[in-house]
Amino acid sequence: MIRLTGRARAHSNIALVKYWGKRDSDLFLPMTNSLSLTLDALYTDTSIVFDSELTEDTFTLDQIVQSKEQTEKLTHFLDIIRAKAQITSKANVTSLNFVPTAAGLASSASAYAALIGACADALGWEDDHKSLSKLARRGSGSATRSLFGGFVEWDKGTDDSTSVAIPIDDGQWDIGLIVLVLNNGKKKISSRDGMAHTVATSPFYENWVKTVPSDIKQMKAAIYRKDIEMIGEIAEHNALKMHATMLSANPPFWYFEPATLLAMERIRELRQAGYPAYFTMDAGPNVKIICQKSDMTAIMDELSHFYTNDQMITSAAGPDMRTLTEEEWAESLAKKEGSNEYSH
Repeated sequence: MIRLTGRARAHSNIALVKYWGKRDSDLFLPMTNSLSLTLDALYTDTSIVFDSELTEDTFTLDQIVQSKEQTEKLTHFLDIIRAKAQITSKANVTSLNFVPTAAGLASSASAYAALIGACADALGWEDDHKSLSKLARRGSGSATRSLFGGFVEWDKGTDDSTSVAIPIDDGQWDIGLIVLVLNNGKKKISSRDGMAHTVATSPFYENWVKTVPSDIKQMKAAIYRKDIEMIGEIAEHNALKMHATMLSANPPFWYFEPATLLAMERIRELRQAGYPAYFTMDAGPNVKIICQKSDMTAIMDELSHFYTNDQMITSAAGPDMRTLTEEEWAESLAKKEGSNEYSH
């Protein structure tokens, strides 16, 4: 009988220079590099048990046994891990998603980063986050970046072995992020479908790809200088360029809602009032505010006239993926069982 157990925690990230489009949908190789900030407020804890007596993989998320369809996605990823480890044992996967209720945030980045960390822990692999990021990528592209804390670049690479995450800066300075939750409903077009449709039909897409290397270079220079204004300006422009490719797709589509545009205008008003505050948006209506960590309380006070506290999630830079002890896992289980504050 073989029974191997591992546990890990990984944090979500927000891309400041976006990942939008794949050049290889099987290996999840992106069209461009991307760059993100890992968040301390949002994370996933995962435990895995490879057990030779199991006849199939099982997947429990937030104490709910997942559907066959959801488990099949997990099995596809675990088959890649099993092939690398040269084992055949099925696995029991348990994940706890610590994202505040109604966050409207995708958890795939932290989920697959935590899962690969748990697998490495169970299989006794060397703790090489860069190598693990290549494997996390096979589950979710953005998970590549959640292996590291702070600012992280995903190098598109030339093939499976070179498309990896690279830490840029730990972010342990005066930078913060506020998530404005405007709509927590399921979006009509998934990110994966939206990417594919944009790449296939948008006449603007080729130019988007051409502009990203410059955005990456300027963003890294701004991070090294801790220049919050330049970081914000680049992130805003990059996000709007990405959304422009969707508007030019055929047929066009968009993730903006009226509340999204209103929030963007309110963030511009914050700037006019003297706060270095900038917006970015992913494939969804919710808006993220890049700002100084020291300004977050004041900014939330300004925005409290329009949004409830539940709609505003504050975060500083988060840490690397790490393994969890048995005691820490037990604490996470108790936290999940004792609170309805978090959900998937």
